[in-house]
Amino acid sequence: MPWSNQSGGGGPWGQRGGSGGGKSPWGSGGPQGNGNPPDLEDILRRSQDRLKDFIPGGSMGGRGLIILVLGVIAVWLLTGFYTVRPNEVGINMIFGKYTGTSGEGLRYNLPYPIGRVMKPNVTAQQRVEVGYRSTPTGQGRARDVLEESLMLTADENIVDIDFDAVWQINPARPQDFIFNLQNPEGTIKSVAESAMREVIGRRNIQAILTTEQASVAQEVRDIMQETLDAYGAGVLINVVQLQAAQPPADVRQAFFDVNAAQQDAVRVQNEAGAFASRVVPEARGEASRTVQQAEAYREQAVADASGQAARFRQVYEEYRKAPDVSRERIFLETMERVFGGVDKIIVDQKGQGVVPFLPLTQNQRPQTQGNANQQGATR
Repeated sequence: MPWSNQSGGGGPWGQRGGSGGGKSPWGSGGPQGNGNPPDLEDILRRSQDRLKDFIPGGSMGGRGLIILVLGVIAVWLLTGFYTVRPNEVGINMIFGKYTGTSGEGLRYNLPYPIGRVMKPNVTAQQRVEVGYRSTPTGQGRARDVLEESLMLTADENIVDIDFDAVWQINPARPQDFIFNLQNPEGTIKSVAESAMREVIGRRNIQAILTTEQASVAQEVRDIMQETLDAYGAGVLINVVQLQAAQPPADVRQAFFDVNAAQQDAVRVQNEAGAFASRVVPEARGEASRTVQQAEAYREQAVADASGQAARFRQVYEEYRKAPDVSRERIFLETMERVFGGVDKIIVDQKGQGVVPFLPLTQNQRPQTQGNANQQGATR
């Protein structure tokens, strides 16, 4: 029986507050300063009164308890509403099992501890550094990590490669990123280093340092994306950027000297090729001209000889027909060719005249001049 229902009222010590027939066993000077012990019944009564204020009907019956429980459940269910921002994707779980994704806006899932929602940022661009570590401010390289950057080329040289891989969570498969990757940055760095070693191992060092850096970066990106897709990582590799590609520091100066010597050799070879391309055509042209001149002279000589032979045959045929006449004609033609362009004076050794010679040339000149004057007068 509760103390409030006992006879005499006020509990085993009489009326509360020290009034009535009952007296407190502590008398007028108790532990509370007013002579009364702690009143536990009063504390319970006040608690019941406060609870009744929230329950319809003013009594703590079965109906009120049900309403209270339902209210608590309703409040708990309301805590399941959540908001997904434009740069996020909601990943819903029930008892830790993935149930689906949700897009931007106000969404709902069963609240904790039954349900749980994770909202990864799928637009943030993140960077993995391989071969070096940047400064805290992000400007420049703080130090090289040689165990990551030194790689063997196809021609058995060593090259020092520093590069970045820029990645983000795949908006189409964010659940793969959440559930399949325990250490995303470490996994992506390992894949990036492995892909770069594979690509570098197929190329010579000279091409890596000069003309094929863009193709190296693109090939590394493709290999990384293919590998991470095979892992089901839910990661997109946006770009691979080569920060530095150079020989190791210990042999860098020697490599530059060898490279300069190779460039000098190429330059000398190019100059020799240019000289040969200029001189050889000239020599070939001169040889061709000489050959053509020789062929022309040969043809001319053959033609002259053929003509002389034909003429001789013709003369011989005529000579056979009339030897005396032909001999006389040949003699006269020969004398004409011999004396035709020579000044001539005919001397008559038997002549008895005053002038025993005839100056034919002098006689012909005035006549020629007179003929010219006569022609001019005629005009």
